[in-house]
Amino acid sequence: MGIQIGGQIEKVSGKKLGYNEFVERYMEKNQPVVLTGLMDDWRACRDWVTDDGQPNLQFFATHFGKSKVQVADCGTREFTDQKRMEMTVADFVEQWLGDPIQEHSNASSHEAMSKELLYLKDWHFVKEYPEYKAYTTPVLFCDDWLNMYLDNYHMHNDPNIYSENNEISCSDYRFVYMGAKGTWTPLHADVFRSYSWSANVCGKKRWLFLSPSQSHLVFGRNMKSCVYNIFDDVSETNVPGFAKAIWLESIQEPNEIIFVPSGWYHQVHNLEDTISINHNWFNAYNIRWVWDLLLRDYYEAKEYIEDIKDICDDFEGLCQRNLAANTGMNFSDFLIFLARFSLANLIQLHYFARKNGNHTRHSSPIAQNFTFNLASIQKIASNIKSMEDQTGSHGFHLDFREALNDPKFFKLCTVLGRQYGMVHMEPDWNCDTKKAWLDDMRYMEILGTCSSEVSTASDLVKFVEHAVAEFMGV
Repeated sequence: MGIQIGGQIEKVSGKKLGYNEFVERYMEKNQPVVLTGLMDDWRACRDWVTDDGQPNLQFFATHFGKSKVQVADCGTREFTDQKRMEMTVADFVEQWLGDPIQEHSNASSHEAMSKELLYLKDWHFVKEYPEYKAYTTPVLFCDDWLNMYLDNYHMHNDPNIYSENNEISCSDYRFVYMGAKGTWTPLHADVFRSYSWSANVCGKKRWLFLSPSQSHLVFGRNMKSCVYNIFDDVSETNVPGFAKAIWLESIQEPNEIIFVPSGWYHQVHNLEDTISINHNWFNAYNIRWVWDLLLRDYYEAKEYIEDIKDICDDFEGLCQRNLAANTGMNFSDFLIFLARFSLANLIQLHYFARKNGNHTRHSSPIAQNFTFNLASIQKIASNIKSMEDQTGSHGFHLDFREALNDPKFFKLCTVLGRQYGMVHMEPDWNCDTKKAWLDDMRYMEILGTCSSEVSTASDLVKFVEHAVAEFMGV
């Protein structure tokens, strides 16, 4: 069964695209786009690529060879993904070339590798090599709550899910991918239904996209099982709507970055030996997608163990533990995440008011952005609040006054301010010392007129409502 290609993904110059235009045309509308001209000064584009445009495998083996990475066998399916194995970068390169590493060897991988097509995926390169500045995240993608948060906190602290001994593997969503011609990634939508961006350092990829409005067409009748490979002979009996799906295509060239919006299913094939840098992220514009996925996965986790509800002492707690194991966070984790970001955005707003005067708070893009963030958090918290009768309070607790004395939270606030300063072209924004921050805290009436502790979604809704009203002078 063939697939229907309905069009190509738009390609535009990233240098000519302002942040507000990117938001209006792509983030808000949740539309994919290919961006050019944003990788010209990347160190990775020099160090990781040979003069003839091939992956510089010797460089990786020499400088990063001891790193342990996840490698997918593209020819072997395991459940809903490809079979994974762990190996060192040096061993991966050796298998890619088909022979032990020889100095200055630039052998073509698809000539040398005859047995398996191995694809290095999800290498947490930034976390592992923070001093090696391989690239700079383009400003268009800097509003990244996910990685900003994970640089300071763990999304979930259950010792059965998170291991201190494996910190790098679960501490961020910034990755390097490396694969020979013919390697590929099965059909999927991204983790947390986040946005993602993928930059080709070298090589060429073919992307096939399916919009969220058609995602049901790649699932079976019970909506549990998704098509693995869209180029397989997909059974019309098992997936009756598959033939109706209209796909968008993109051939991504070297030095191009593709923006993947939330909820878009996609399958990717390496047409040449390829290295790419990938980030997953979310922010106020797509946080509802994260909540929608979490809610859907919660109902699935609950349904799966429904038959033991009457004999389980803590059925809801078990549902939440299973949700965290399956999705990477549960309701409590998500609420703590939202609460910390609500306080961080509130601090930025009050800092702005003191620095620039209240008369500019309605017109400044940076103040509008912080206000929009808080409004988005409030909407999600209100949605969670509406479910508290069914699911309880989720056992979360955050004392804002304690957070103000937490070095991790201070770092989160500082990075948040710096990132929005870059986004809105105010590079000197928020460059004051910690003392200036603490001074701001003393003048924040919000913590004196509203409860500084949140333990439920209702508490969080009240806090944000009061915070925004205080700032806006309502």
